[in-house]
Amino acid sequence: MIEVKESQSAAGSLMTEGHKLLPRSKRYHRGPYHVVKRIFDIVASAIALLLLFPVFLIVSIFVAFSSGFPVLFKQQRVGYLGKPFYIYKFRTRVRNAEDIFKGRPDLMEEYNRNFKIEHDPRISKVGHFLRKYSLDELPQLLNVIKGDMSLVGPRPIVVPELAKYGDSQDMYLAMHPGCTGLWQCGGRSATSYEERIALDREYFEKAGLRFDLYIIFRTVIAIVTARGAK
Repeated sequence: MIEVKESQSAAGSLMTEGHKLLPRSKRYHRGPYHVVKRIFDIVASAIALLLLFPVFLIVSIFVAFSSGFPVLFKQQRVGYLGKPFYIYKFRTRVRNAEDIFKGRPDLMEEYNRNFKIEHDPRISKVGHFLRKYSLDELPQLLNVIKGDMSLVGPRPIVVPELAKYGDSQDMYLAMHPGCTGLWQCGGRSATSYEERIALDREYFEKAGLRFDLYIIFRTVIAIVTARGAK
């Protein structure tokens, strides 16, 4: 079973809006790079899924024993050209997470302001560990295989976050969201929202296979050291 959380806004219409927002000159088109990037995504993700199967199994057991089922969580995010998709993660929140959220208007205010909560009471003890080392994000490899995401790209956002991007919306919509990116290896939770958008813009301007490999290497270092994790 998978826990599902719908977006706070209807995302189905975003694909059409995305086409309107995206001038042709900003559609991030570099044919050879994107072909190689997609091949690399599929091959690397398939190998990772095979090698990490024991980790998937262990994490699933820990999540189930610590807070029950479902083990996986999925939530609607904004994808390439505004197409909505469901992102997969290991569930890190307690089972009554939404009840806690609804009963704390201060948390709702903090989330609506930054789309994150500094000290989130909804996160389980196992969830804190999974988030610290990004183990909760391993199921996103399935999103990469499906073509919803890339291994490297901007941080996948929920629909209401798109308004935060302002004039940079077309830049975000031109790319496939990534399992990792400059935000994940450059500070993670320690960065402000404006800095996150700036990092997405930097990736948009510099993206290439060599830069992608550099980001993956830096991400491994950030995960091992738990830098910027909450």
